Amino acid sequence: MAQEKIKPLSELVLLITDKKKEGKKVVFTNGCFDLLHAGHVQYLEEARRMGDFLIVGLNSDRSVRALKGTARPINTQTARAVVLAALECVDYVTIFNEADPLALITALKPDVLVKGSDWPADQVIGSKEVKADGGVVKTIRYIPGYSTSNLIEKIRSLEVCSE
Repeated sequence: MAQEKIKPLSELVLLITDKKKEGKKVVFTNGCFDLLHAGHVQYLEEARRMGDFLIVGLNSDRSVRALKGTARPINTQTARAVVLAALECVDYVTIFNEADPLALITALKPDVLVKGSDWPADQVIGSKEVKADGGVVKTIRYIPGYSTSNLIEKIRSLEVCSE
């Protein structure tokens, strides 16, 4: 079940310790994932291929509002977490309240930290810490044409047209 893949940080730290002892490579990425679209899915599938299992840090509702304004998120953190966890390529999801995932990254110590290429690798939050622990930072090419903000605007324009 998807909900079994949603874990608090404390539980993930224990799971990762065991996985690393087995020689598994831990991949971590994070984001809001508000309205999941094909760009998100392709990104997550590519991230998963960079290691043995993928952990997604999901911005909480409070964190999304702080980053994107009071009109967001569209979906609650619980709904977003369930949808992400249902993806085959996602092994675990954890929700964080902070503005950035640095505390998660520091606690989890992933072998691979992944972000979209709209972030320069040296500016990815947690990159210094991951590299100091012997890990690597990778970026995945941004896929044009996919954007949650664009989807929201498209939906809003449809609402205006139908009135």
